[in-house]
Amino acid sequence: MLVFLTTACKEEKVKLKYEYGSFPDSVFNLSGINSEFDDYNMDLPEEIVGSSIPVIFSSNRKSSGGQFDLVYGNIGYTFNRVSGEFYLESGMFSETFYETLTTKFNTAGNDFGPNRMFCHEDGFEYMFAASEDAATALDIEYSKYSPYISTVPSIPSPVKATLFNTSSNDAYVCFNATIDTAWFCSDRDGNFDIFSISRPSLISFSDWMTTASGSANAVAALNTSGNEKCPYVSEKVMLFTSDRDGGFGGWDLYYSVLSGGVWSEPVNMGEDFNTEYNEYRPVIGTDIYFTNKFILFSSDRPGGEGGYDLYLGPLITE
Repeated sequence: MLVFLTTACKEEKVKLKYEYGSFPDSVFNLSGINSEFDDYNMDLPEEIVGSSIPVIFSSNRKSSGGQFDLVYGNIGYTFNRVSGEFYLESGMFSETFYETLTTKFNTAGNDFGPNRMFCHEDGFEYMFAASEDAATALDIEYSKYSPYISTVPSIPSPVKATLFNTSSNDAYVCFNATIDTAWFCSDRDGNFDIFSISRPSLISFSDWMTTASGSANAVAALNTSGNEKCPYVSEKVMLFTSDRDGGFGGWDLYYSVLSGGVWSEPVNMGEDFNTEYNEYRPVIGTDIYFTNKFILFSSDRPGGEGGYDLYLGPLITE
């Protein structure tokens, strides 16, 4: 019989240099999910649990550059609290829930701007997207279903969110944390502007979605004679994209801060994000284990996989 003798030794505890992670001041191409075609309009789940994030976005890869459908992928990141190194990966995957959800929303026309949110009032998750309708251009649609926890929920076919829709193009809806205010963009006044709409106090969120259109107000502080699209609100910060005068070229990313119930003069997010090409549909991600937030956006700048690519960078609003 062999006997192995070991000498007990005291393990030296690893000293953590960083209490929390930090998204670096760099912009990263999500090369694992980008293709040679156009990939943009990515959403984010409302609550990020862990550092592996399933995401839904628009792509025309399935039609080799033609029609846009909703597809899905995954973003993963880690932060080494000893060395301070940040690691990022992305890729496509196959999963029943996300396959079912995107299939429900994909139509014979183009499908853009997915956005998922949890309604604390009724316990349902809602997904919104804008799809082409032959009669009314882009319309905002939604489906509500039980949150995906352990079993794949039944997902009803999307219905029109009549609250937002007109005979013009209406798209890219988002909500504040208390889901009593919505923002979206529409070209109902000629060019694309950002509109807001407030929920009456005695109506449920679900019933609000199917009320008659007509009570939305253009947000004067944000709009110009150019086009403003793709609003996204996180706490008191709104990001959006615009082709207004004074930018770097094409569509640029802008931010505005809500103070005293009024949106501030929009600020161009600068050369760290914007180029002479097009930057589009920014969304904000929050991870409680990181000291700062991050944004996802798309751009057709050179150096990517082809067409519009998806990128990740830090949220900078100063």
